[in-house]
Amino acid sequence: MATLISVPEVVGAAAWRGDRLGAGDAWIYRLSDAQVAELEALGTRFVAESPDLRTVQADDYPLVACADAVAAWRQDVDFGRGFVLVRGLRTQLYSDILSSAIYYVLGLHMGDPIRQNEMGDLIDHVYATSDKTMDDPTALSSKVRDKLVYHSDSSDIVALMCLRPAKSGGASCLVSGAEIYNEILRRRPDLAPLLLEPFHWDWRRQDHSAPADTYTSPVISMVDGVFSMYAGSLYILTAQDYPGVPKLTEDQIEVLRLFDEITYEPGMAIEMDFRPGDIQWLSNYAALHARTSFDDWPEAQRRRHLLRLWLSSKTDRPVVPDFGKNGVVQVRAAPRDGKPEHPDAHFDIASVSVPRLIS
Repeated sequence: MATLISVPEVVGAAAWRGDRLGAGDAWIYRLSDAQVAELEALGTRFVAESPDLRTVQADDYPLVACADAVAAWRQDVDFGRGFVLVRGLRTQLYSDILSSAIYYVLGLHMGDPIRQNEMGDLIDHVYATSDKTMDDPTALSSKVRDKLVYHSDSSDIVALMCLRPAKSGGASCLVSGAEIYNEILRRRPDLAPLLLEPFHWDWRRQDHSAPADTYTSPVISMVDGVFSMYAGSLYILTAQDYPGVPKLTEDQIEVLRLFDEITYEPGMAIEMDFRPGDIQWLSNYAALHARTSFDDWPEAQRRRHLLRLWLSSKTDRPVVPDFGKNGVVQVRAAPRDGKPEHPDAHFDIASVSVPRLIS
């Protein structure tokens, strides 16, 4: 049997504990009046011009007042603590179209948007349309009110913009992937190297229209001294239900169990309530995210509503080949493998600002 190579303990800003980080607010960036005014003006022009979301570029909507801030956010997300919460947009005064336009403009400057599903959505909506719980294999996490376990999304960066919060609950919870790994290394150094080996992940449960049942990725990547994590044991475990997927070994099951146990230990995570206009930029390689369950408003126009972007990073973070879903995601310019666009695909800001009523 080949000797597994371990990764040493991770040091630096990305290895944090929530109880310590949450004692301050260095992770919150408050926009100035000048920055808000710039973004409102750019968003208004974006709505009026309605560019094709597949081809519009950041240079078409240049930033001045926000330029240095965006550069700092990218640095924090990719090579710092792994996330930043931006606060100060007045979405309660905007139409959802204007909010979406401001959000997309900022997204273009933070990275390159990618398609989030086989329908080609470049902006997706976290908006509950179902009473399903996550123990239902047909449930889509963005369309239910149930709690979500810690996981990584399918991009370099995931961003959430709050249009309207829940009646109660729905807090966003983040935990450092590096600190989880460090704890595993301290407690079970014999198991830690298994996280560098490929696992099968349930693709079908993440996207019901996925072209295959599973894809493969290790949980940990270490390239040029840069530590990255892609996690979410739920999708590793449900992938076991498909024929042809190798069965997990006892050691693999044990390291996944320990991973989850450490993730939920008191003090590991930081929790934040979204306010209208908040934008959370998050590196999928640095921090895992979860959500508490929530109670929603009965009126459709008041329900909890977040916008979601998936971005390829502008900073070229080094990761092992096909890490996470890098090997299967779709770029924004065209559908997978030259296929025609989905008949229900939309690429103008007015159309994509309205959530699809799917469950």
